[in-house]
Amino acid sequence: MGIVNEGNITDVVIESLGKYGDISDRQREIMTSLIKHMHGFVKDVKLQHSEFLEACSYLERAGKLCNENRQEFILLGDILGVEVLVDMMTNPVDGKTSESTVLGPFYRENPPVLPKGASTIQKHFDNEETAYYEGYIRDENGKGIAGVTMDVWEDAPNGVYENLDPDQPEYNLRGRFETDENGHYAFVAVRPVPYPIPEDETAGELLRYMGHHPNRPGHMHFIISKDAYRPLISQIFDAESEWLENDSVFAVKDSLIGTFKPASADLGTDLHFEFDFVLQAEAGALAAE
Repeated sequence: MGIVNEGNITDVVIESLGKYGDISDRQREIMTSLIKHMHGFVKDVKLQHSEFLEACSYLERAGKLCNENRQEFILLGDILGVEVLVDMMTNPVDGKTSESTVLGPFYRENPPVLPKGASTIQKHFDNEETAYYEGYIRDENGKGIAGVTMDVWEDAPNGVYENLDPDQPEYNLRGRFETDENGHYAFVAVRPVPYPIPEDETAGELLRYMGHHPNRPGHMHFIISKDAYRPLISQIFDAESEWLENDSVFAVKDSLIGTFKPASADLGTDLHFEFDFVLQAEAGALAAE
């Protein structure tokens, strides 16, 4: 190593990896690429020291915003399209299984466990449209899967998630359901509305720096899981929603768009939304068959 200059600094840092402590091959791969790309970025834009200090201050402020209700770094990753890219590489599809998309920063663990067909609505809004959501969760052969756990959550008709709104009850518009013996799920919620992601603080700074808008189309979040199947984190989008083709976090996929229809009287809601999912079996489960 020794004396560094602009020409050799990248190689010097890479050569230091593992010199004074054991690191795995994966750690070496990640850090080598990170150093090469980060140094390349700095050289490419000729980053100035004042800009470096601004970036450090920015990250410090972002870290201070993180709490149980807001994960600022996930939000920043969404705005840059990083989370959706990581998700696509982590969860490739073969054309049969349902596509995943970003988790987002507003998921809450341990939502209320509710019976099939129950409502997640704990507070009503004047502009709400209630909706009966239902569908089947199947395997790659088209067979319904019983006992699948489904976490659901969405924003309220005022465009705000419950954990960001002190006027909403705890876990409003959140719930955990299970499919029946045929793989059928059902629950009552509201039609999700478009909303702006938080554009205050560091998320807003990044959006303004990019010249981008904060808006997301109306969508319902899902986490679908069962032993022997790959968990599915996804969203379904309202086909009539604004911002569908210009999502601020780049998460919309054609296969995840569905249509709300008027509900029949027996459902007791304003709208009806049907959507099916196909889960991919884990490799170990396939080998065991």
